[in-house]
Amino acid sequence: MKTVIQLTDREEARALPILLRHSTGMVLLGRTYVISSEAAGSLAEAGVKFTELTRETSIPGTQGAVAGERI
Repeated sequence: MKTVIQLTDREEARALPILLRHSTGMVLLGRTYVISSEAAGSLAEAGVKFTELTRETSIPGTQGAVAGERI
């Protein structure tokens, strides 16, 4: 599951070593990162404060649906 977070300047400096170890995430503009939920957990455990912008979720009932299929 992917999580989109945003960091302040100060928190970004604390988060980078953790993110480099734990995530193959993506860096966006404005100190915004797309990271794994495990990496977000590691940041929280380390006391890094961040704003969670969104979290990827699976939609119930769509597992195994074929493109174009009515659900």
